[in-house]
Amino acid sequence: MRRFVVLQHDSPRGLHWDLMLETAGVLATWALPQPPEPGLTLDAEALPDHRPAYLDYEGKISGGRGSVTRWDQGTYDVERWDASSIAVILHGGRITGRVTLEAISAQPARWRFSAVPSPSGRGSG
Repeated sequence: MRRFVVLQHDSPRGLHWDLMLETAGVLATWALPQPPEPGLTLDAEALPDHRPAYLDYEGKISGGRGSVTRWDQGTYDVERWDASSIAVILHGGRITGRVTLEAISAQPARWRFSAVPSPSGRGSG
């Protein structure tokens, strides 16, 4: 199974959460303005792919880019993944359920994030 991580990123640009999905040897990454709790719809910014080392990393980031703390982690299943629309099922400790990312603007790389909790009621903690 593919892995994901959500890192709380305290950076010079401000506090945000990085959603990282493991794919093709890299982590596809989006910055979110708040934690990706089930039931929320948030604006997201696509960031450059990150190294897979961030799946297990917490601490300071080189170059004065702040520090990261793991907010959630787990595995995911892909329902759909193309250039403008992604749907995955996250199996994490805090968030479990369907997450969608829809591209809304190419310049800058703006996306819309939304999370639906799993029917079991688990997914926020």
